Amino acid sequence: MDSIILTDCTLCPRECHADRTAGRKGFCKASDELVVARAALHMWEEPCISGEEGSGTVFFSGCALGCVYCQNSSITKGLAGKKITIERLAEIFLELQGKGANNINLVTPGHYVPHIIEALDISHKKGLTLPVVYNCSGYEKVSALKLLEGYVDIYLPDLKYMSDEPAGKYSGCKDYFEIAARAIEEMVRQAGKASFDERGIMQKGVIVRHLTLPGYLEDSKRIIKYLYDTYGDKIYISIMNQYTPITANMVYPELNRRITKREYEELVDYAIGIGVENGFIQEGETALESFIPEFDGEGV
Repeated sequence: MDSIILTDCTLCPRECHADRTAGRKGFCKASDELVVARAALHMWEEPCISGEEGSGTVFFSGCALGCVYCQNSSITKGLAGKKITIERLAEIFLELQGKGANNINLVTPGHYVPHIIEALDISHKKGLTLPVVYNCSGYEKVSALKLLEGYVDIYLPDLKYMSDEPAGKYSGCKDYFEIAARAIEEMVRQAGKASFDERGIMQKGVIVRHLTLPGYLEDSKRIIKYLYDTYGDKIYISIMNQYTPITANMVYPELNRRITKREYEELVDYAIGIGVENGFIQEGETALESFIPEFDGEGV
């Protein structure tokens, strides 16, 4: 692992300059020790990612974004997870392949890019053949993404905000759209146009997710329009309705509700109306806590 990167860490756009090799934790809540909260087959990703067999998800502890409404807050705040070696991470990749996973799905991985590269080098030498999915918030530095070229087959970023106001208010980064737009451009450059195997499982490409927040329907429309105007059918757009207020939010009471069926349908209709065809929508009761996995160390 290239530990030099972590002595003055600027891997993410926060650029907090923490010396993670000295045991200090960055904004992401991570030192140089690799911490993983769960590694298991996951059935609730987009159909071309999970398929029938499941996606081999590895949930990393910590996060460089830190949204106030995060559904996985127990791990993004660094409160859950087990310290493991890079060699163990490589073993986990191979174990997930042995369980029939359709891919290796790295969830919130940006602060562990050097560790992941070394683990992939090891596991590839030992027989890993699955596509690798980089599942992230979109708040990524292009320089870090360039390190992953040739390692990642599928990019699965969020594009959370276009407006500065909610980005600053809920994620503490008014530059979110500017940073994420550049990151997605780099992801599309690397992954290219989507391709699928005979079962319809994605082998390479980009799916951009957008989670609709209560009260921000117009911002959501602007995001969908930006993605379609910029990339057309070169990417897939996943329009998500699963925002879940886990507990009452006293600081941001406007977030204490799910989006309505009417709001979501209006957004989907808007996407269809402007020409989006390569997309995913959610149906049924996706905004339930039962869809949030237990971060109990399974598979770690």
